[in-house]
Amino acid sequence: AFSTLPKKQGQIHATMAGPTPLIKKTVVKKRTKKFARHQSDQFIRIRNSSWRKPKGIDGRVRRRFKGAIPMPSIGYGSDKKTRNVHPNGFKSVVVSNVAELEMLMMHNRTYAATVAHSVSTRVRRDINERAEQLAIRVTNAAAKLRAEEDA
Repeated sequence: AFSTLPKKQGQIHATMAGPTPLIKKTVVKKRTKKFARHQSDQFIRIRNSSWRKPKGIDGRVRRRFKGAIPMPSIGYGSDKKTRNVHPNGFKSVVVSNVAELEMLMMHNRTYAATVAHSVSTRVRRDINERAEQLAIRVTNAAAKLRAEEDA
């Protein structure tokens, strides 16, 4: 039985038959847009700044008047079961060495390892090898790894 789908050239697949995520619930975000700072549309200097709570005595936003921009509140929080879950279904843990990877052994269907930015190529290779043995998903397994040239 041959596949009828055409193969795309130049596409690299890191095929690892790793674990399937335990969380099957779809992630629903109550709000994906960032909260705009009060009057950030009027002043260029605060155009892209992060949310600051209005503190003025007469502020429409602070007093939650109809038509005013919404303020962040606890009601916008995500479902506890799907909080911090990536689109691949795993929660992420930053790992710097093989010993830290061992902690995920029993939780390989909930957590995926992300190799830290400062880790060398040699240690990355060791982490990837051990992760394959323990069936732990590594989110950035291909980072800083090149095919060795024959010298």
